[in-house]
Amino acid sequence: MAEPVKGPFEAAYARGIVNELPPPTRRRRALAAPFALHGGVITPSGAWSSGYVTVAAGEITRVAKTKPTDVRVLETDGVILPGLLDLHGHPEFNVFSAWEPPKLYPNRYAWRRSKPYQALVRDPQNVLLTQVSPKTQTRYAEVRALVGGVTGIQGASGASTASSEPLVRNLDQWAFGAHRARSMVDLPSGTFGLPSFQAVMKRITAGDVNAFYLHLSEGRRGDDVSAKEFQRFLDLGGATPVTNIIHGSALSADDLHTVAGLGCRLVWSPQSNLRLYGETTLAGEAIAAGMPVALGADWLPSGSTSLLAEMKVARRELARQGRPIAAADLVAMVTSVAARVAGLDEHLGSIAVGRPADLVVLERHHADAYENVCLADPSWVELVCIGGDVTYARADWFGELSASATSSTIEDLTAWGKPMRLDTGFQGGADVPSLSAVRTQLTGAYPAVGPIFA
Repeated sequence: MAEPVKGPFEAAYARGIVNELPPPTRRRRALAAPFALHGGVITPSGAWSSGYVTVAAGEITRVAKTKPTDVRVLETDGVILPGLLDLHGHPEFNVFSAWEPPKLYPNRYAWRRSKPYQALVRDPQNVLLTQVSPKTQTRYAEVRALVGGVTGIQGASGASTASSEPLVRNLDQWAFGAHRARSMVDLPSGTFGLPSFQAVMKRITAGDVNAFYLHLSEGRRGDDVSAKEFQRFLDLGGATPVTNIIHGSALSADDLHTVAGLGCRLVWSPQSNLRLYGETTLAGEAIAAGMPVALGADWLPSGSTSLLAEMKVARRELARQGRPIAAADLVAMVTSVAARVAGLDEHLGSIAVGRPADLVVLERHHADAYENVCLADPSWVELVCIGGDVTYARADWFGELSASATSSTIEDLTAWGKPMRLDTGFQGGADVPSLSAVRTQLTGAYPAVGPIFA
């Protein structure tokens, strides 16, 4: 196995370093007054062409086909669905523009050693690390995710949220008062990282961890390095019912059936795989084997610009593999199934009474609500609500619903030609910069920062 990639974020993951102290509680200065959204609604039992979702005190308090009479109702004429969950990424690197790989690689260790990657991704990241804090990069990446309808991400550095609240939920850090997920970029090579890996396995056995994200066998099928890594993974006992295999693109159909039988789940990032290796995971085979499969946009250097874009790649690839997927099942990959893979299905992934009000409203351009989501792009996002916070919305809706009318962290934006409003602020405020402040810091250190609205 190649020498692990160098850098604070990767090194922290490789050593299993995680944030064990909870960040401040996620809350606004004042939650909005109770309100209801009216539109097409994707519920756990199916899609309604017309329904009402009522939000109060940060939770969903009513989901019905009849209009409530005791709260303000916003007529969206859109599709209301659970917040999207992106289960694989490296958010700090999402400040960069896309990298054009000059060739296809046999595995991830090969491109990580390459000079083009060092020059276009690794070296700029090292420059940023000397001039801005990790939380600045994470906040920019969180905004990028948010405007695409994502309310939860995986892969953010623990250092980025150690002392400040995340804008979107960091699903493998502290969530809902607990830290029950763990992530590692690389399987231990020799003794490097082995104690941390074994510590995670011990906590899984004790029932303290319910989601373990691990990059595994990322490369082309037939690649010897990836095959040896898979065998080491099995020998170390890494295949457990809470293990989320990230990528697994080099795994054969037999390999996938093996890990499916051991209860593993798959997090799939087809766009990044196709750009780096010319092929991607046999996700259709994984689904047929009974593996829960969720999606992740990976990172901008080689992945999709949004989770909505990743869905389209996944759909085409499954059809190419001879396993076409229904629109409802594709939506589940980024909502209900993703929540189950993340170990957070008691809280996220469904619109139901008592759940946190993590909601997205999309413009409606198709009669079928599921198909509408599959066709959507970030310009269709009309509103994003996290825990009852109206965080990103059409400017007119934001003014109507949000209790925080004025703040230095509330900004008017033009998003793909549409007037929108963003609020990055939380109670406390001193450690919560606006998007303008974050952008100024990043571009001051590295002018070629990739744009959000492009």
